[in-house]
Amino acid sequence: MVVMDWEAFAERMATMARDLLAQRSVDATLERITESAVEIVEGCDAAGILMLHGSRVETLAPTEGLVIRSDRLQERLGEGPCFDVAARVNDERVFRIRDFGRPPEQWQGYVDQARAFGIGSMMGFLLYTERENLGALNLYSRRPAAFGKASETAGWLLASHAAVAFSSARTADQLQQALQTRHTIGEAMGILMERLRVSEDDAFAVMRRVSQERNVKLRDIARQICESGGLEG
Repeated sequence: MVVMDWEAFAERMATMARDLLAQRSVDATLERITESAVEIVEGCDAAGILMLHGSRVETLAPTEGLVIRSDRLQERLGEGPCFDVAARVNDERVFRIRDFGRPPEQWQGYVDQARAFGIGSMMGFLLYTERENLGALNLYSRRPAAFGKASETAGWLLASHAAVAFSSARTADQLQQALQTRHTIGEAMGILMERLRVSEDDAFAVMRRVSQERNVKLRDIARQICESGGLEG
């Protein structure tokens, strides 16, 4: 019976991994990650991904409002389990608060206030690949002691697949943006070459000079040229 349960779980994880890689955008990938956490990890009622930008917290793909409230509280306090994992405090990659009625000492301030959100227990995992850290996947339950060893194993496997899918989606998005930027710059150069009767090099030099003078990114200058048919101002 146990073997059959694990076989079914392994099949669900394989299906989930393929599903993550099949998403068409970064946002869709992130939403599928947190949805999968609620579907697959036993005891999980809500999930979200926390990213740090210095001391500023960004909440990605929250499945419920309590995820946002939890992240904002940690940002305000400058500490907390999700915050610390994302910031690589003590180099931890996994955390668990088994019971919000009996919190660990290092997060006492966070737990005392977050208990009002209806959180009974929580667990989180660093999202990382060999080349980059991507934040923390955080799982919440309204019940104390909701996450056992099987939940931790499922969460860790999900986080491993999620990190790869998130990184791949972001790389694909960056590549698409780079290609779009190159196309826009090329189109803008063509407009300037025709309007000013200059060479390709001279057209690019004009765009770069205007970009520097106005302190505006080159791609934005190119977009303005394409939209207006020339340089304004």
